[in-house]
Amino acid sequence: MQREYSLIINGKQVAGGRGTFDVINPATEEVVSACPYATVEQLNDAVDAADEAFKTWQYSSDEERKQALHRIADGIEANAAELAEVIVKEQGKPMFLAQAEVGGAVAWTRYTADLEIPVEVLEDSDNKRIELHRKPLGVVGSITPWNWPLMIAVWHIMPALRTGNTVVCKPSGLTPLNTIMLAEIISKEVPAGVMNLVTGESGIGSAITGHEKIRKIVFTGSTPTGQAIMRNAAGNLKRLTLELGGNDAGIILPDADVNAIAEGIFQTAFLNMGQTCAALKRLYVHDSQYDQVCEKLVELANAQTVGDGMAEGTTFGPVQNKDQFDLVKELVDDAKANGADVLCGGQPLDGKGFFYPPTIVANVTDDMRIVAEEQFGPTLPVIRYSDVDEAVERANNCDVGLGGSVWSSDIEGAQKIAQRLECGTAWINGHAEVLPHAPFGGCKMSGFGVEFGQEGLLEYTVPQTLNINK
Repeated sequence: MQREYSLIINGKQVAGGRGTFDVINPATEEVVSACPYATVEQLNDAVDAADEAFKTWQYSSDEERKQALHRIADGIEANAAELAEVIVKEQGKPMFLAQAEVGGAVAWTRYTADLEIPVEVLEDSDNKRIELHRKPLGVVGSITPWNWPLMIAVWHIMPALRTGNTVVCKPSGLTPLNTIMLAEIISKEVPAGVMNLVTGESGIGSAITGHEKIRKIVFTGSTPTGQAIMRNAAGNLKRLTLELGGNDAGIILPDADVNAIAEGIFQTAFLNMGQTCAALKRLYVHDSQYDQVCEKLVELANAQTVGDGMAEGTTFGPVQNKDQFDLVKELVDDAKANGADVLCGGQPLDGKGFFYPPTIVANVTDDMRIVAEEQFGPTLPVIRYSDVDEAVERANNCDVGLGGSVWSSDIEGAQKIAQRLECGTAWINGHAEVLPHAPFGGCKMSGFGVEFGQEGLLEYTVPQTLNINK
């Protein structure tokens, strides 16, 4: 029997005031489940509950919050198999990747639980002591995307709870089910109203970002939506953490060992079928190695098993939704029409599901849409260069700056190049790796603020200087 999903408001499971909407499996195009559709009035109820709960939760002890997060991690672990299955069915990724997402959610929750909130002593003299404290903000609004629906919800919610805030979360309407399950797990371990969740699309997101009782918005998604959130948040000067679009460039230096790095490049470009904010999306390769790199990437692409993530042996799932699927087709077709060479893939698979195989596109130029726009899907343009300084300039000639990478056998030389890249994280001989102790965020139109580590934790706080005259 199919389980039912509900809104979570003030510790209670509540039916959607606008009925339900269908969540679609991208591998089969069949309905996974009905999902509750909240009204704006129900959102207001959720915010009111969070606002009321904040009056006491903000004074909970560090130890109380740490233990709550560890119990939440236990709950995620206890429900790991069901969470992974739901992720596969609504998001599309292969089972091994969904299991890794659940495992990552557990590890991130435990790491966040044990982070400390410092009190900094600025002066301690005979007559005066000055301390810098960090206080919670209030109600945090979390708006999450469809690509890593459990992991990103954890990234948003756990530091908010750890610092004494309360939460209203709105997951993507494309992948809400596992996030609802997460909210159920959390709400069992914290007082009523501390964790709330509403689902639905029309009007809910803008109502969250403009709500006068919400003190901070954390959002992961597209740059245009981030800009709209920023405009809408001005009414009460909400704090913002915006992790927006990326079009990450990787540069292979002429001294790189292609055989040693090819697997790493392929996996970080096609992680989650390329549907990852910080995936490698533009690859710049020196003339001397261009053909060899293309050949290796095609070999790796052709070795993938494309199919339903629930099927044994599947290594490569569908694109999550039809709009993204259509965009990937459009960008590849545009590149072909403008003289690029599609070395493998390049055509949707026949039959049901949004299946597009891993596609390597060669002999592209920077002005082609497939390079200039973020594909966010299973295709990688490989771009020639002849001079390293020129490659850096071309990599930086982009209005976003989330991540970038340099691939080389000379670590010291690669480091100098990497530090010239205009991006929030620069990797050497890797890409797209995020870690709970390393701050992560973008520059330029990729947003602002960071997540992870103590720096990310403190984004959920407001500093208060305590000035004591002895």
